[in-house]
Amino acid sequence: MSPTTFAELLEMDGVREELTLRSTFGFMAFHGGGLEAFTDIVAREAAAQSNASYYGVIHPDGDPPHLPSTRFQPDESPTMRSFFGHVDVVITIHGFGRRGLFSSLLLGGTNRPLAKHLTTVLQPRLPAYNFIDDVDDIPKHLRGLHPKNPVNLPKHGGVQIELPPRVRGSSPMWWDWEGGLTPHTESLIEGLAEGVRSWPLASD
Repeated sequence: MSPTTFAELLEMDGVREELTLRSTFGFMAFHGGGLEAFTDIVAREAAAQSNASYYGVIHPDGDPPHLPSTRFQPDESPTMRSFFGHVDVVITIHGFGRRGLFSSLLLGGTNRPLAKHLTTVLQPRLPAYNFIDDVDDIPKHLRGLHPKNPVNLPKHGGVQIELPPRVRGSSPMWWDWEGGLTPHTESLIEGLAEGVRSWPLASD
């Protein structure tokens, strides 16, 4: 039977949480592992390179259940509660795939100045991609504006970044790539880390 709550999901075999506390800027990937491929790697590595905190939920391979973001609530996980007790702004990393948007990165969430800042930093590093940071241009269910969405729980809210398969290295374009993370994924991680380091409200 598929889980309907975050607590039930955490009881499933192969589901585990990851937490590293550093600065009060945080990265999250709670659809990581086998669910939205490489999102946890992007979040974890960008956090490490920018001295940011990191929280992830790693799902098993195969066809794991997908809980909506609004179901991931800190009152159902002491680990997530510790993360939100420490950070005051977050970037959440998600994966999506939609015809017509395979080369687009969507920057939702309630912290719009941070979304614009990240676009400014990332666009030169990933010139082959289109960055959509006007929420009116983002498909409604991918905007990350619901008050219960974890990206909006910290004091200063955050940015939900939806990544297409290509920039995560999980599209047919990269099927013969054997060099570890793809150049696009590496550039994304480096850009996210630079975006945090150059954000004027980032703190240690």
